[in-house]
Amino acid sequence: MRRSQGYAYQPLPQNPGPSGTSSHSHDALEEENERMADELKSKIGALKSLTIDIGNEVRYQDKLLRGIDDDMDRTGGFLSNTITRVVRLGKGGHRNYMCYMFLFVMFVFFVLFLVLKLR
Repeated sequence: MRRSQGYAYQPLPQNPGPSGTSSHSHDALEEENERMADELKSKIGALKSLTIDIGNEVRYQDKLLRGIDDDMDRTGGFLSNTITRVVRLGKGGHRNYMCYMFLFVMFVFFVLFLVLKLR
């Protein structure tokens, strides 16, 4: 069994009583065992509460991750629909739409540049 470095166990000297047994040392050992059992019980209680808190946190984080996963699925659906529309628009005979879209994107980038530059 492995002992922590902070534990300083000193065996009690054997003082035989009148009948040849050491009842005093036996009582001291029993008291030490009771004290150590109480310490162990308090540490087990602390570990139990910590384990319950970790379980609650894991359930909360799992709920958040599932929500993010659902949001990403919806966003992926919207993005695929938009890309399909853009491809359909590009395949059409209207090349002017792509030119207008390019000019619009350039305008948006120019406005963002001005806003950030003048800030």
